[in-house]
Amino acid sequence: MPSVPPRVPGGAAIPPQPGAPGAGAGFDLVGWVSAKRHRTPPGVFGLGPEPRSADEKTLADDAIPGWKLLLRAALNAVVAWELFLYAQPAITWLFQLLFPGEIAAVQRNDSTAIMIANILWVLTALLLIWIFGRMGRWRAVGRRYLLPLLRGLLAAQRRHAAQKAQKEKEAGGEPQGIVDPWAPLRAVAEVGGLAVLDAETAQGLVGDVDHQRLLRALECVRHEPARLRALLDAVREYGAVACAHPSGARELVGRGPANDLLLRQLRLGGAENVPKNPAGYRGADIALDPLLLGTSLLAVGPAGSGKTTRLTRPVAEALCLQALTGTAVVVVVGAADADLGPAAWYDVVVAPGAAQSGDPQAGYGLDLFGGAQHTDEAAARLADALLPDELALRTEAARLALQQIVGPFEAGYGRLPGVRELVLLLRGEEGAWAALLAAVRESGTLDRHQHELAQRERLHGLADDPGALLADRLALLDRPVFARCFNASAGDPESLPLFALRALDHPLRVRIALPDHSHPEAARILGRLAVGQFLHAAGSRADRSLFAGLVVDDASSAVDTHAIRGLQRLRSANGGAVLGLRTLVDVPEALRAPLFGAVGGRMAFPGLAPWDGKLFEDAWGTVWVDERDVTRALDTSGGVLRRSFRGVRALLEGERAQTESVTTRKVERRRWSASDLAQVLPRGHAVVSLTSVDGSQVPPLLVRLP
Repeated sequence: MPSVPPRVPGGAAIPPQPGAPGAGAGFDLVGWVSAKRHRTPPGVFGLGPEPRSADEKTLADDAIPGWKLLLRAALNAVVAWELFLYAQPAITWLFQLLFPGEIAAVQRNDSTAIMIANILWVLTALLLIWIFGRMGRWRAVGRRYLLPLLRGLLAAQRRHAAQKAQKEKEAGGEPQGIVDPWAPLRAVAEVGGLAVLDAETAQGLVGDVDHQRLLRALECVRHEPARLRALLDAVREYGAVACAHPSGARELVGRGPANDLLLRQLRLGGAENVPKNPAGYRGADIALDPLLLGTSLLAVGPAGSGKTTRLTRPVAEALCLQALTGTAVVVVVGAADADLGPAAWYDVVVAPGAAQSGDPQAGYGLDLFGGAQHTDEAAARLADALLPDELALRTEAARLALQQIVGPFEAGYGRLPGVRELVLLLRGEEGAWAALLAAVRESGTLDRHQHELAQRERLHGLADDPGALLADRLALLDRPVFARCFNASAGDPESLPLFALRALDHPLRVRIALPDHSHPEAARILGRLAVGQFLHAAGSRADRSLFAGLVVDDASSAVDTHAIRGLQRLRSANGGAVLGLRTLVDVPEALRAPLFGAVGGRMAFPGLAPWDGKLFEDAWGTVWVDERDVTRALDTSGGVLRRSFRGVRALLEGERAQTESVTTRKVERRRWSASDLAQVLPRGHAVVSLTSVDGSQVPPLLVRLP
């Protein structure tokens, strides 16, 4: 499957496929491109609200219940209004005291005297607003209720302005502040070459996926005149459908609203306005993008905490959208019943065992050797996947045993062995072994492979033969339910088309559905195999222009020493992984700290066990904070008049007057303790820290997940 833009022999662009889904009518592409976006600090959603700093008083105001805040504000407003009305005699007396003889001037409508009187009234009103506004917390009411209303009105006004600008553009005008979405294409196209595209844009038939796909295609061919001409011809003839993804898809079914393809961002959630969050992130929306995913993300939380619905599925959706624009390739690994999007999201669905049950979505099998270029490499990947963590000490011997069979087999038969053939050869079955020797002899490569064949033959039947262990593990895949799902042996029925995970230089969307419930041990083997093949292929790609994304819903069986090394190589290979874990106990203890060190993003969900939270606590470290010790006591000083005034003030403010003694000092505190993560983290939230490929860091933030 060629990369964007696809071509046929001769350089012509592939025409749109019949029946390919397109963008829904009514999408305002001009408004979407022209929308204001902010890019700092890192990890903030460009289309969301900008971060706002909050002091301790603001945080205290936000903690007041809404009914109490509104009641107090209304009571103070009534008292302020009554005082303003009854202040007229006092103001008249003050005016006469300061400006004797001017009352008559006011009565004569003298402009100077009227202006002075109005100033006194305004000053009185401002004084009352300042006094009763502070006691009634009118500022907090405005921030909580009026500002969101104003933002909504401004957003509606901007949408109206964008629609008006679009109409002016259609009428031939040149509105200010509106961005031409096709300016890069217009700069290289002939006059009238974008007529079809402009008409579709005006009708709302061009989506954000089409926009980004065409600009990506232009970026790929800008310096190749022949391909640039083919692209422009396709755009002139087909409009937004030109250079479509090879699948023909232009949108995802049931897509959510959390993606901004212009910045390639996925909205993760909103940073809460709490003291634990740095002031530069409070109130902003936190987002993931390829630069942040490039350091990989580890998410830990028990079942039901929201890892799948609020993290892995949205990330899979975002990467599938980017694959449709020609900027990414994504492999999603998870149980067959995990909600990781419908099959229509993916180009390749590998579901071992589903084809035998009549599932039409399982159209591909899995190449156990991953399309490896070298037989030793293929055998090593398969041996690593076959052995569980508790048998890791025998990995090197198992690798060698498998290499001693796969290499000679490929030389003798011109193909890689099937599952059943491997099982028979590893067990040393006489018929299968004799046939292999004869094939190698006939191929003329016996001299080259004679030594390793002799070594393998000497170990047959011995107690420490790793081949017997490999055969037993591989037999878990040699089941009738998995027929046609993997590399076929000679004489087996024709297998399904095999997908090799080495094909990461095409904008593919791949879903690997594991049979966790029916065959759990086979699912563990396949999960380790898929992750290992992806990490090796992504790190050894020659063309790294596409972002290679891996999403593993449950990585408990996939984390081993080789996987951790592969994660470390992804950062420099334009790739990244999102790994979900129910608990770190599922990972061998010796690998937990290296796993935390290999990823740049860490995410803790509610219900985390204290021993899991300890690793997050150590990874996030400490921070210097200003600790304030406040001692409060009821104010009982003064006489009857002063006490009466304090009583009225307590009625208006809702709290009794107190004296305060404040002591401030700098102390070092844990950003998030294991106890906080285990006991305090509220439902529907998570604590997330991120690291960009360029080293920029997003500190641990309490995020409210959608």
